[in-house]
Amino acid sequence: MPPPAPQPSVPTTHCAGHSGTPSVPTDAALLARHAAGDAAALDELFRRYRSLAYRVAYRLLGREADALDAVQDGFVNALTHLDRFGGRSSFKTWLLRVVCNAALDVGRQRKRNERVPQAPPNPGPEHFGPDDGPPADAGLERADLRRNIDAALAKLPDAQRQTFVLHVEGELTYREVAETLGISIGTVMSRLFYARQKLKELLAHCHQP
Repeated sequence: MPPPAPQPSVPTTHCAGHSGTPSVPTDAALLARHAAGDAAALDELFRRYRSLAYRVAYRLLGREADALDAVQDGFVNALTHLDRFGGRSSFKTWLLRVVCNAALDVGRQRKRNERVPQAPPNPGPEHFGPDDGPPADAGLERADLRRNIDAALAKLPDAQRQTFVLHVEGELTYREVAETLGISIGTVMSRLFYARQKLKELLAHCHQP
């Protein structure tokens, strides 16, 4: 895991009812600190979401190298165009939208041959990968299931896969997915329904004896 972020040289706020326990700054508070000239605030904000962004990018692209490229490109784009974040949605929603767009760009640029994606390794602390990877003794059965799920995801239409990944891996609500993709909540629900039906069909053989 990455080392803890350095404590900012500003007065510490405490949670109500928990005297002496510093509160976790909100995204809005970190953005305000960045706007006031605190360079470390933006680093802390990106660290907060890099594992989430990696999971989303990986499920969209199916390859670790592509996912890392997408996260890198997405974070650079977010930093470059931070002034475009108007606060109409959460920062997490806006950042995942930028990362999703970067992932789609990477996918178009690579034009990968269709194949079963590799299971993502547990990256070191300097990578963007998830911090909570499976234990080493998880076994081949779990690895095979993960590969089957990745392969099934790759067979979904782009719109369904993106919607499903944002909701499941990105942990976004229906409304947040709708805001991220610029579609209605009804369209989100429809895409998720058909994505789940298709995944159930594709993964049915995994449960056969």
